Amino acid sequence: MLYPDAESWRNAPRKHVLFYGMSGLGKTHLSNMLREAGDWFHYSIDYRIGTRHMGELIADNAKAHAMQVPFLRDLLLSDSIYIGSNITFDNLAPVSTYLGKPGSVAKGGMPIAEYRTRQEQFRRAEIAALNDTGYFIERAARLYGYPHFICDTGGSICEWADGTDPNDPLLTELSQHCLLVRLEGSEAHTAELIRRFDRAPKPMAYLPEFLVTAWSDYLRDNNMEEADVDPDSFIRWTYARALAHRKPRYEAMASWGVTLTPADVERVNDSASFNDVIADAIERRTQTPI
Repeated sequence: MLYPDAESWRNAPRKHVLFYGMSGLGKTHLSNMLREAGDWFHYSIDYRIGTRHMGELIADNAKAHAMQVPFLRDLLLSDSIYIGSNITFDNLAPVSTYLGKPGSVAKGGMPIAEYRTRQEQFRRAEIAALNDTGYFIERAARLYGYPHFICDTGGSICEWADGTDPNDPLLTELSQHCLLVRLEGSEAHTAELIRRFDRAPKPMAYLPEFLVTAWSDYLRDNNMEEADVDPDSFIRWTYARALAHRKPRYEAMASWGVTLTPADVERVNDSASFNDVIADAIERRTQTPI
């Protein structure tokens, strides 16, 4: 572990952390709070995916739709207009829109083969963005003079990392640069996530094996063909299963770092209290190894 005890964390002139866990637990909230303190660099994995590793794919998809409109096609072919995505920390819609949902094209979905292709593109992009962490730590210090660093990950990191493998390449790389900090959820939080998702279903990234099983089970249980699937109905049906699938994967990753409870997160209101909370979490880890 990058900081083996609470004292080494408190005395470290450069503090590097990586937040992971389910959506809505406070990863981005904590990241924004620390960034606003002035001496923490906020590295958003989702933003890096959209601007660097999938930026061209997202723009090309928008151009492909524009090319179907004669007026826009003529302007594009004559280089009279430019189409790009306006991704910000607070607006990552271009990434989720590109990822999309499988099912009936007439209902806003896409063929499952295309969906799997985009899922694989996202998997590669997220792993690449995570592996860029070390570079951005160095860049943030060299170029901007930031002593401290936060890596704010997406909810799907647990799909590409195996916490039970002591030689997992992704976790090995990340743990060399950052203290891995798991934000732990409660049963009530999970229930609220499901209610929230049911009201406004959003695209997700899945482990390929999970998606294969979920898709075939959905078609069988509903006696449907691919073209009959309502995209929102499928991802609503899949969401609770995806959370249950991710829970043990997050828990397995906990052995690579420390865990913050919801009560811990509530204690954080500035960088000083954050340092105290992390020190306490390291102390718990030291006293009761995972």
